[in-house]
Amino acid sequence: MTTHTSSDAKGFAATHWTVVMTAARGMDSSVAAAALTELCQTYWYPLYAFLRRRGHETHEAEDLTQAFFAKLLGRDFLATIDREKGRFRSFLLASLKNFLADERDRVTAQKRGGGQPVISLDGLTAESRYRLEPAQDLSPEMLYEKQWALSVLERVLSRLQSEAVAAGRLPLFEHLQATLIDSQSSRYATIASELGMTEGAVKSAAHRFRQRYRELLIDEISLTVSDHKDVDGEIRYLMACL
Repeated sequence: MTTHTSSDAKGFAATHWTVVMTAARGMDSSVAAAALTELCQTYWYPLYAFLRRRGHETHEAEDLTQAFFAKLLGRDFLATIDREKGRFRSFLLASLKNFLADERDRVTAQKRGGGQPVISLDGLTAESRYRLEPAQDLSPEMLYEKQWALSVLERVLSRLQSEAVAAGRLPLFEHLQATLIDSQSSRYATIASELGMTEGAVKSAAHRFRQRYRELLIDEISLTVSDHKDVDGEIRYLMACL
């Protein structure tokens, strides 16, 4: 389940940075903690993939990810955040690297079975996904960026799918999902036949879905940067990562 931040009184979207800084200040702590936990749940796999590519074994990567989030969710750690902020993806990776450096000379991970997990990590799914990655084509940092980009796109698709469900257009969305990036207009006639629609109606629907996909992508990226002027550049960068 994905919860999306709402707008404040001035009309600006509450960003991931808003969530982090609110949690750091202890303001509305239960809500902020829940929102921050959700962000961790959404973006833990890119960090897991980074750790695996750095050479950590499966269980060790799981434990390190959990231990990192346990520290991240603590107010003492959040209080040290640079107020200049920047990009949320860069903040998470830099924070993980600092965590690894601080913990290098002592046991970092909780013993398996000991302690309560901070967030739910599906280790089996994560490792299955990781094994599909090219062996050594990407550095740990590049792999993290790629998986971050995929996580953002997954959030966008999830939002678009939810809107399609609410509008009673899920079958149409499922048929047109593959055309969101590449128009694939050659498939419109086939889709129209399968759904009992005219080709023109399918083409119009595909255009609307792509337009809405772009709007949601901009909205999602806006949540991860501290300056709205960085949105276009961030979108270009994440697409390049793919």
